[in-house]
Amino acid sequence: MKKYTFHLTNFIIILSLLAAAGCSPVREIQKSPSVISNGINLDTVRAGAFDTGKMWTFEYAPVDYFSKEYNFTPSQEWFDHVRMSALKFATYCSASFVSEDGLVMTNDHCGRESVTDVSDSGESLQENGFYAETPDQERKVEGLFVEQLVRIEDVTSEIQTAIDNAPDQDKAIAEKKAISGIEKREWASSGFRTKVTKLYNGGKYSLYYYKRYNDVRLVFAPETQIGYFGGDPDNFTYPRYNLDCTFFRVYDDSGKPLKTEHYFKWSSNGALAGEPVFVVGNPGTTNRLSTVAQLEYMRDVLYPPRIEMYSGLINIYHGMLRNKPSNSEELTNDLLGYTNSLKAYNGMLEGLRNPVLMAKKKDFEKTFKSKVRENPGLNARYGDMWEKIENVKNQQKQTAEELYGLTLHSLTTPQYFEMAVDIINLIAELDSPEEQKTVLTASQLDSLVNSFYPEELDLQKQKLMLFEFVQKINKYLGTDYPLVNKITGGRKGMEAVDNILSNSDVVSREKAAALLQKGADGIINSNDPFIYFIINSEARRVELQNQSFQLSQEEKIYSQNLGRALFDVFGTSIPPDATFTLRISDGVVEGFPYNGTVAPPITTFYGLYDRYYSFNEEHPWNLPERWKNPPAEFELQTPFNFVSTNDIIGGNSGSPVINRKGEVVGLAFDGNIQSLPGSFIFTTEENRTVSVHSAGMIEAVKDLYHAKRLSEELKNGKITLK
Repeated sequence: MKKYTFHLTNFIIILSLLAAAGCSPVREIQKSPSVISNGINLDTVRAGAFDTGKMWTFEYAPVDYFSKEYNFTPSQEWFDHVRMSALKFATYCSASFVSEDGLVMTNDHCGRESVTDVSDSGESLQENGFYAETPDQERKVEGLFVEQLVRIEDVTSEIQTAIDNAPDQDKAIAEKKAISGIEKREWASSGFRTKVTKLYNGGKYSLYYYKRYNDVRLVFAPETQIGYFGGDPDNFTYPRYNLDCTFFRVYDDSGKPLKTEHYFKWSSNGALAGEPVFVVGNPGTTNRLSTVAQLEYMRDVLYPPRIEMYSGLINIYHGMLRNKPSNSEELTNDLLGYTNSLKAYNGMLEGLRNPVLMAKKKDFEKTFKSKVRENPGLNARYGDMWEKIENVKNQQKQTAEELYGLTLHSLTTPQYFEMAVDIINLIAELDSPEEQKTVLTASQLDSLVNSFYPEELDLQKQKLMLFEFVQKINKYLGTDYPLVNKITGGRKGMEAVDNILSNSDVVSREKAAALLQKGADGIINSNDPFIYFIINSEARRVELQNQSFQLSQEEKIYSQNLGRALFDVFGTSIPPDATFTLRISDGVVEGFPYNGTVAPPITTFYGLYDRYYSFNEEHPWNLPERWKNPPAEFELQTPFNFVSTNDIIGGNSGSPVINRKGEVVGLAFDGNIQSLPGSFIFTTEENRTVSVHSAGMIEAVKDLYHAKRLSEELKNGKITLK
């Protein structure tokens, strides 16, 4: 299964970015020690009570806070039921059981590739949607699984003891060994899949026991166009009008629908304005407990190249789609993921460049430092951790640009480089005296070429990717870098691309075969740009990677120490960073100010049609055929989407939104633009979770798709129609 939000590594580069001082004239800033930004004196900015968020763990459930904030004191039985009703959807989304017969609810964008996987030849389920009218029509998705968190244990003491007993240089190894030992031991004894989760950067460790269900079948999916109505322009915005839901079913080992005691019943009313609601899901990754130095590194070094990479990928895929290839559905799936990631990273970077938000982080760090340093015991153990982390980040910056330029990433690197690596790996075989004396027959040579040359090679895609690669090395290594100058011939842009391709021996089968006939010396001394780059970048890249790894190991130890200090100072009054493990987030259904007006807390189907006609029925605001003339029984005033003040991030997609009774009132699928800095700070003023309203889902399923079997199961919590 593929993932829409991609995990990236080796994106460490440096840009000399100047932190914005704000809008005040330079003379005014020089007259005062305070820094003014948009009329705000940054010296007066203070950290907020919930800057670190509201992604609470189930092992440290905030019962007292819920009681005080909402006059709601959930029992342990309530938390256990909610935990067992929630699910992890594969390795990238959230989901939940919504009937006693194993019915699973998640987002359309989470299930989109599963829909493609089960499509038969000639079908276009992405375009037309899917509904299994009878149980035997539900389609199994090979490789898809969901996981249920069935048990939690605290293993902090065992792991921290192992770390403390190891010398400094071996602490990271000791931690890894202790975690691996616990997971293997408990997996063998319990029969459940086990995973140790580090919380508070190592202040606490929890062992999670998961029950995995591997027989998952598609029940219902809307047309992609209504699931992603508004496309990229509307992504991360609100008001919204998306039926971003898909339903699956889990089957047991005997091939029957799973009978489950724990599931979320469907609310008869759905989300109501002003009502407290709870999002239960698996938020991916946040950096809210990172130091200011670490955040500045993300701002100046880490995020800018990621944005450039996604921009490049989007250009590549738009270019490929213009030719209307036969695999346009798969390309569109990938493109939607890249545009989503680009918008997300742009929002995160904008937040990190916001001087007020960074001032809040600095104030939190200042308070944290003072609490540590005023305690002799804590100060002795942790007082210099911030400076040590800052020193590591400064060292990493020195070589970040060069390492990024020399690193080949699978998403953006032309396949020619992979072919060059395969040819180089053949050198050992061709270098033996016996082989050097052997003249390869035509069939042997053809077989050798086939071992590394792909059957099909999209030449257009490779050329577009090579263009992006040239842009990258020119920027991060520089045109005067000997390796760059050698392979580009001093050229830039498409001229450099054409020069590389014209001088390459791996771009065609015939040239590759001729190169192999030259033997090892011929390959090593080849002027092929791809082979030359691989051979002449390897030593330096490995050297830089080793340096970066050692610095990262140091940083990991320092961050772990700060995690312990954090837990000693604040305890569970603040939640740990997200780790793609189960959390519960509280909030209220509430609109927010935008564009000089106010966004409504709840939208209706009327808004969908207004947007459809306002944009002249054009993509991406066009509607699937069945939606253009809805039946008379379809009630347009029904709530469709809504916003709430809950704290979510990538990975929460597909999370159920429940009320105090544990009933489904919605399905989280996005955040608004103001939520994008949520990777490092949570703000409550305008940050909103965007969800599909439970009433809207029922209305569409029942009266537009006429999926009566499904609508009855949702309302009754069990299969009532066969």
